[in-house]
Amino acid sequence: MSDRIERDSLGEMPVPSEAYYGVQTVRAVENFQITGIPISRFQYLIKAHAAIKEAAAKANTELGLLDPDIAKAIIQASQEVGTGKYDQHFIVDVFQGGAGTSTHMNANEVIANRALEILGHERGEYKYCHPNNHVNLSQSTNDVYPTALKLASIWCINDLIQAMSLLMDGFALKGEEFKDVLKIGRTQMQDAVPMTLGQEFMAYAITIGEDMERLREASRLMHEINMGATAIGTGINSVEGYADLVREHLIRIVGFSLITAPNLVEATSDSGAFVQLSGVLKRIAVKLSHICNDLRLLSSGPRAGLGEIQLPAVQPGSSIMPGKVNPV
Repeated sequence: MSDRIERDSLGEMPVPSEAYYGVQTVRAVENFQITGIPISRFQYLIKAHAAIKEAAAKANTELGLLDPDIAKAIIQASQEVGTGKYDQHFIVDVFQGGAGTSTHMNANEVIANRALEILGHERGEYKYCHPNNHVNLSQSTNDVYPTALKLASIWCINDLIQAMSLLMDGFALKGEEFKDVLKIGRTQMQDAVPMTLGQEFMAYAITIGEDMERLREASRLMHEINMGATAIGTGINSVEGYADLVREHLIRIVGFSLITAPNLVEATSDSGAFVQLSGVLKRIAVKLSHICNDLRLLSSGPRAGLGEIQLPAVQPGSSIMPGKVNPV
């Protein structure tokens, strides 16, 4: 396997000749051997970076900042990356220092090298299309990475809401099916008052529905982006009109509404939307765990436990006790 030599501000490094990533990605792989989980596992994050790079190239071209031929190649490369075609070249560890710079540069380098091929050049011939000077024109990790995280979060939230909707409907159906099945209700694990199994399952449906609404609220916060902020929110190295134009192109690419934060300095330093989403996800996890524990307790036994319900058996539960089933 041959290598090509690439250079950055720290010097030269060999890069596998067949790789679409470049020198900064190689440095990141050496620096951050932490989890062994590459960012390629998170396709929505790669798709989000690709969408942003496509939008930026279109905006920069309209503003007269980027050569149309280079822009066309970057746009095509970004669209290809967004389909997952080059996921195997996104190799930096998901945990890393530098506020996302390694992930961002991995994206810049892959798109730049694919654009070079489209333009008829070899990978690494950055004088024709450079990861920083062309793919990253008018941008910074500090506006691209948070925006990419928000786009990826919106897509993930939509997937989660769909899954929770199926779960909610399933509990509601069981609530109706079990509406006449009497059982004992308990507090502090002690017998309290009668209830129906249907009431219990309907309560599960309601609590899932409430958390879906909390997710939608958290998602709305993700629609505010700081593209155009560049390094710290002052918009340095971008021109007037870029922030609005890149947002307009990004909306057309991703297909949902986005707004530019009213104060880009504040937005660039703020992580409140992610904190809130994290809290909502923890709330959902706690509630799901509570439901699972209820079902596990109600099905305990079958002889020496409560044994009130019988969960469908999906796999044997022991290597030593034939016939034992665990509520997995």
